[in-house]
Amino acid sequence: MAREISKSLKTKLENLELKNHEAEKGGGEKRIDSQHKKGKLTARERIEILLDPGSFQETGKFVVHRSTMFGLEKQQFLGDGVVTGFGTIDGRLVYVFSQDFTVFGGSLSEAHAEKIVKVMDLAMKNGAPIIGLNDSGGARIQEGVVSLGGYADIFYRNTLASGLIPQISAILGPCAGGAVYSPAITDFIMMAENTSYMFVTGPNVVKTVTGEEVSQEDLGGASAHSAKSGVAHHTSPNEVACLNDLKKLLSYMPSNCDEDAPRLDYDEDQDELRPDLDSLIPDLSSHPYDMKEVIEGIVDQESFFEIHKDYAENMVVGFGRLAGRSIGIIANQPAVLAGVLDINSSKKAARFVRFCDSFNIPMLVLVDVPGFLPGTDQEWNGIITNGAKLLFAFSESTVPRITVITRKAYGGAYDVMNSKHIGADMNFAWPSAEIAVMGAKGAAEIIFKKEISESEDSQKMLDEKVKDYEEKFATPYRAAARGYVDEVIKPAETRIKCIRAFDMAENKAAQNPKKKHGNIPL
Repeated sequence: MAREISKSLKTKLENLELKNHEAEKGGGEKRIDSQHKKGKLTARERIEILLDPGSFQETGKFVVHRSTMFGLEKQQFLGDGVVTGFGTIDGRLVYVFSQDFTVFGGSLSEAHAEKIVKVMDLAMKNGAPIIGLNDSGGARIQEGVVSLGGYADIFYRNTLASGLIPQISAILGPCAGGAVYSPAITDFIMMAENTSYMFVTGPNVVKTVTGEEVSQEDLGGASAHSAKSGVAHHTSPNEVACLNDLKKLLSYMPSNCDEDAPRLDYDEDQDELRPDLDSLIPDLSSHPYDMKEVIEGIVDQESFFEIHKDYAENMVVGFGRLAGRSIGIIANQPAVLAGVLDINSSKKAARFVRFCDSFNIPMLVLVDVPGFLPGTDQEWNGIITNGAKLLFAFSESTVPRITVITRKAYGGAYDVMNSKHIGADMNFAWPSAEIAVMGAKGAAEIIFKKEISESEDSQKMLDEKVKDYEEKFATPYRAAARGYVDEVIKPAETRIKCIRAFDMAENKAAQNPKKKHGNIPL
């Protein structure tokens, strides 16, 4: 027999219901309508899309700020401009904070920061990803240094969490000043086109200090940061697409550094030959082809998720699945700048390699690289140090690493692109591979300089020497004879060979020398 609720408790429950409703309406209906008119969702709407239905457990719902300066004591909103808590994505535990632009423009106060810090601490304790849905104008100016201290508390935890749990930032509105540094420390930054902005100083400050006039979009929009600065790793056409892309990205990574990424069921009886790869490489080594076709021919169908798609396009990086296993892919792109390594492509690849190694994601490296990009611009801006970042990243990684050389692997770039010498587990080469110190023409001009200059027909002599060099050195067989290449394979068999190689290295146990940490060439 059900007992009747006491009058006193009934009143308290009604009061609780009112407080819940007050907290859930954020800054009020007018501000919510304004948010929608800008093409933006509210903080709670974003969480509803991101998490599994009914899984969200909120924390700090009734937190309010404690400031009494500049009339703030008369403006208090439950939750103080950020919704925090935990839930699941595809059944996996995640922690989330979602900033509410309808409350003080999503500005960060001491109390706001404390809420974020609490879920970050819980995420680290329990080994689950932390996801930040950022929509904030920056520090709450009225609180002064207290809000700055709140940012620093968050930055500190971002750093502690790095390499421990995945950290993903979605920029879903303005993100200015101190607000940009927390996302910058996280593993991946995602932006929605036309509504997301990131900048240390906004257009008005830029104009005041430098006299330069620039729009928010041009200064720090999704296109600027995805193609020019490389700050954004992925862009989506709108917020809903961005949140769905975030869920897909998360599916390729484990919950923490002690786990492996989820592995999908796979039918092992399928035909793994990919005959289209046999006809992909052009007859002339100077002619380009699209390395993404090689990737699609190796990974499981429609499983490739590209990272940094529009930045440093001479390098392709992203996640894929191979027989259901999550892998990271790093590949030169001969269709852009001949696949040459330069400053931006080296940084792009190094960052991705380090993430994969941090979270036990095996790596497949596809090589077609003529060398490092020459020129004063590259040298003066540090191609030496930046190229070394990629070398360092591969050399220190301990996850299974498989390399496939499809065509050119010249000079120091051969070493850097996951060669056997820096710890690759298996190295394959296609018959079209050219593994040498440099291209045949350049090598012949140096080695046979005297003979060519003294010849009656110098061009004929050069052509002969180039052909001779190609036959002797521009092949995969000298490297194979040395054991630097484990096997020369038919392109059509690449998928089969890679599946076997990753199966072989699945239980790889490698450790670097004991130390606090290395000093990567930053």
